Amino acid sequence: MTHSVTRLAVSVMAALVLGLTGCEQIEQWQDSWRPQTSHEAYLKGLHDAGLAGTALSQAWIREAADAVLEPRDVELPFREETFIAPERPEAVGYRFRLERGQRIRIGLEIDAEDAPEVFLDFFRVPADEGDPLRPVQDVEETPEGWVYEPNRGGDYIVRVQPELLRGGRFRIDFELNPALAFPVDSYDTRAIGSVFGDAREGGRRSHHGVDIFAPRGTPVVASVEGRVTRANVTNLGGKVVWLRDARKGRNVYYAHLDSQTVRAGTDVGVGDTLGFVGNTGNAISTPPHLHYGIYYRGQGPVDPFPFLREPRRTLAEIDVDLDRLGTWARVVNDGLRLRAAPESGAAVLRELKQHTAVRLLAASGDFYRVELPDGAAGYVSARLTEGVEAPVAETVAATDTEARAHPADGAPVVQFVAAGEALPVLGRFEDFLMVREPSGRRAWVRADTQD
Repeated sequence: MTHSVTRLAVSVMAALVLGLTGCEQIEQWQDSWRPQTSHEAYLKGLHDAGLAGTALSQAWIREAADAVLEPRDVELPFREETFIAPERPEAVGYRFRLERGQRIRIGLEIDAEDAPEVFLDFFRVPADEGDPLRPVQDVEETPEGWVYEPNRGGDYIVRVQPELLRGGRFRIDFELNPALAFPVDSYDTRAIGSVFGDAREGGRRSHHGVDIFAPRGTPVVASVEGRVTRANVTNLGGKVVWLRDARKGRNVYYAHLDSQTVRAGTDVGVGDTLGFVGNTGNAISTPPHLHYGIYYRGQGPVDPFPFLREPRRTLAEIDVDLDRLGTWARVVNDGLRLRAAPESGAAVLRELKQHTAVRLLAASGDFYRVELPDGAAGYVSARLTEGVEAPVAETVAATDTEARAHPADGAPVVQFVAAGEALPVLGRFEDFLMVREPSGRRAWVRADTQD
């Protein structure tokens, strides 16, 4: 008990001192009190076991850092199925924008009989990107996945990484929803006829909510789980209901009701009926509608529209052969565009020559996310790729040739090929050809050593 009181006192003092320097500094100081994430606990376990210095562990640590330093930019909602090879300590980072009023659900499914432990870490990018990433602590874990509603808009990063020497196929969903359920049963934002900030009384005041028009008697429902704090009659709002959000602490205001079905102290769930659409109070001369407002302590009214707006995009289904994930492929056409996102209009990172070899890392929509032999990554149309099993040509070694593990002059030599040896060509990358060397393995030889 004494320790808790001391900790609270220190927290209050620090908040007072740091208040002059802004919220970011306060939150960074608060990080010193937060519990370890599962990823951090696993890393500590590697240190405690004396394994953190091994080459494999160091590669795993580097991958974890790179995933958040250079994440993939995605537009929500987003779905991807990815393959992580057990022998490669990989991690995947996704960066996206969240606005206040939105709620994200992150679902992670593991396609493996003996499912590995997979660490999912959620960070907020600070306004000054020179500051450290902020681990997001108030994520709600539900049977459907992790749910989060930001208190302010900003960029976020999610990192996915399995434990060492474990991998498999994973599907991750980033599903975007409005933070609040629509307050008029069977209606949506198309029924909003007057928006936040509209002038009232000749400009003497502004509208502190949105007006949702519907026939008299249409059920008005709870947008959040919470408790009714007031259900009374006022001159301005007529028959009103105030609902206190149990999760976020905001107050939700319903006005001009024809009648109320709750009273102060009633606990309600999302979708429970609070009353019915009417035009009581100062709306007596207007068609029936619900005035709907949101209020935050210390901030006053905020625009409800972003909290009710449905996302413009839907979650795309994956429409590619998932059994190819983790394998090598080659592009079919010359000039195929490697894109920054799985969309035909996404930025072009580079153009690929015909038969360029790529490793298929993940799938989203009808695109594969691929990695080039030099480590560059991006998305290509799945229908413009094919496997490397069947050769596209045959080459003959002009001289004794070193077949290498990677298309680089310094890569390890896996086989010496004698002059005159015929090699099936499976793909290419820059000055190298991917071939099947005499023992049957894939390897790389310089194109200028071939006839």
